[in-house]
Amino acid sequence: MRLIISPDYDGCSRWAADYVAYKIKAARPTENKPFVMAVPAGSSPLGMFERLIELFRKGKLSFQNVVIFNMDEYAGLAPDDEHSYHYYLWKKFFDHIDIKKKNIHLLNGQTKDFAKECASYEKLIRSYGGIDLLIAGVGEDGHIAFNEPGSSLASRTRVKTLNKNTINANARFFDGDTDRVPRNVLTIGIATIMEARDVMVIASGDKKAKALHGAIEGSINHMCPLSILQMHPHALIVCDEEATSELKADTVRYFKENEEVKISQRKK
Repeated sequence: MRLIISPDYDGCSRWAADYVAYKIKAARPTENKPFVMAVPAGSSPLGMFERLIELFRKGKLSFQNVVIFNMDEYAGLAPDDEHSYHYYLWKKFFDHIDIKKKNIHLLNGQTKDFAKECASYEKLIRSYGGIDLLIAGVGEDGHIAFNEPGSSLASRTRVKTLNKNTINANARFFDGDTDRVPRNVLTIGIATIMEARDVMVIASGDKKAKALHGAIEGSINHMCPLSILQMHPHALIVCDEEATSELKADTVRYFKENEEVKISQRKK
């Protein structure tokens, strides 16, 4: 696992966006062999999206041959509901880049058959040969996508009932009213995440410090779903200084020195 520590959220966002751009360009995607991504909604990726849009507008990046899946969706919300992740991703990202509509795949929160929707989503991911780069945020309790503490580490795309902590945390998107937060969601599973060839998690602020401590210094544990990334061959976490506040000083120094070595090697 790599830990990239930036001074602040803006630094995290720029690093994450530049990494996405690098991976897309390195893959040299074509229409028949697209680069496949999975992206989250929420506040964590917003700065990254803005930077990627900037790169596109400057002619430095194209999404013409990129396929994107979303990570999760609230059950029961229509695509045009301003609180749905469908609406969020179009407004904050897709409407501002050159991605083809046929290459965007979003979970349907209004489905009448949750099991069929989830199974079809897994099948669709496999039809592209899997996900090349999966990007995620992390919850204060260590949840990734909507795989909350206690989730099976072998889980697949499925319906989940949100716990009280997540409902309270997400109420900020619903004018602070917890009663308006949907109780059920569709989410890709932990096993689905682990099958992605590369995984990048964005974590910013001291509220994410406990989750990072559990994921990096703790054992692999379903009560901190993020910790499963210890088993991924190509996982990295991009965080700011505040998010490292519960890590040991030696741990922080170790990861910073690792990145300094990588930079010095590239300059030779």
